[in-house]
Amino acid sequence: MTATEPTTQSARQQFLDTFAHEHGTTMKVLRAYPKGKEGLKPAPKCKSAIDLAWVFAGEMGMLITGLTTGFDWSNPPKMPSTPGSMDEVIAAFDKMYQQVASTVSGMSEAQLTTETVAFPSGPGQMGHPTKLQFLWFVLCDQIHHRGQFSVYLRMAEGKVPSIYGPSADEPWM
Repeated sequence: MTATEPTTQSARQQFLDTFAHEHGTTMKVLRAYPKGKEGLKPAPKCKSAIDLAWVFAGEMGMLITGLTTGFDWSNPPKMPSTPGSMDEVIAAFDKMYQQVASTVSGMSEAQLTTETVAFPSGPGQMGHPTKLQFLWFVLCDQIHHRGQFSVYLRMAEGKVPSIYGPSADEPWM
């Protein structure tokens, strides 16, 4: 292994590179979910597997709205109904990911680091993160939900792929 010189990337490019990597991992986890088990609901308070997977597409929709028009909190957005199949959920998530990546690619560094998004930051509280902070917040939330989904995947007797390291189903050695 040879050492490489560190490179300086813009904050936008750092986000886009991480976003692409995490999207690939999330797609791998979603595609591993076994057919016919989309209704799995581990506990009464939990979403079904397909509804949890639909959250990923919903988050991409939030990003598009936050980056472009902003939110009208006097008329909060409603999540569209979950499609009928996991394949439709995965296709919608992938398509919306492409839209977000394209939107971010077209934005200037100044737009991302100075323009803000009005977004709830706690019970009864509204925050105003920069668009870049909003992007990172939603990506971290996606990673959190992917962790939840990987538990559903295991419970559905699917094979859990490598996420941040080897898994019992995808060892590295």
